[in-house]
Amino acid sequence: MWADMMNVQIPLLDKVLRTVLVYAGLAILLRVAGKRDLAQLNSFDLVVMLLLSNVVQNAVIGPDNSLTGGLLGAVVLILLNSGVVRVSNRYPRLLRLFEGSPTVLVSNGRPDNVALRKLGLRRSDVIAACRQQGADDLEEIKEATLTPGGTISVTLTDESRDVTIHELRAEIGQLRTELLQAIAGQAAGTAGGAAGEAPAG
Repeated sequence: MWADMMNVQIPLLDKVLRTVLVYAGLAILLRVAGKRDLAQLNSFDLVVMLLLSNVVQNAVIGPDNSLTGGLLGAVVLILLNSGVVRVSNRYPRLLRLFEGSPTVLVSNGRPDNVALRKLGLRRSDVIAACRQQGADDLEEIKEATLTPGGTISVTLTDESRDVTIHELRAEIGQLRTELLQAIAGQAAGTAGGAAGEAPAG
């Protein structure tokens, strides 16, 4: 049993090549498919991402179910990814080639319908994602950008930011007032109790 677990059933070079080729294939597919799948803005995108790992599993492991083979594949994946990330960070052109560039989805409160159609995004999904970033309405958004990593970055207009800061300051002021009143009430109660307990002269 131990031998079955540890003995790799295919040549090591075969295992390494399978892992590298699947990694490269997935990287190309995700680059071609665009940032939309990475963003997972709806349940369909999530299903695709969940199934991708299952679909390519057999291509990575091949006819080998050994523990050693699985660990070797994992090591190759981690080292390969680490190398790609380090090289990409050193050379910005490669980073743009691998990941692409950010896409503006909303500008000055108006959605870019051409960009939404190109990415295959629904307006309602974008609005929901922007709300999670603190925008209550599209008119509050100065710019919303879909990054190459699939996240939506939202910049609020100056007015909306000022309102948010003003509301926050007002809430802090109210909490401070309530706290001071509670402390004063507690101090008055303590002083009254102490006076009641003082012995009569």
